Amino acid sequence: MTELIACLSSGKGTWMHVKKLVESEDWEKVFLIASDFGKEKFKTEKKAEFVVVDFKEPMLVLIEKIKNALKGQISSLEVALNLYSGEGKEHMAILAALIQLGVGFRLVIATEEGIKEI
Repeated sequence: MTELIACLSSGKGTWMHVKKLVESEDWEKVFLIASDFGKEKFKTEKKAEFVVVDFKEPMLVLIEKIKNALKGQISSLEVALNLYSGEGKEHMAILAALIQLGVGFRLVIATEEGIKEI
């Protein structure tokens, strides 16, 4: 099984995409990078671990917080990654954290036919 990391931030309709992604597969673990608001409001039937950050913080602070939260939590060398929700700064921080941790990733999306690698 694969672990999933997804950005859960802003963007009209993006939370539904993330929800479908989380619930469409039997992931080993699910990590959602989100704000306090996202952790409080996002609901899913599957278990998900939240990495809570303040997306307004400086880039280098975001990277360190994401990296520290994920360090030792990822059991494989590669994860499924979804950046459908959010903005460039958030995406760059997640990518930088994964690269600095030495974790490979495959980009995935939820489609009508199921989860697809892009």
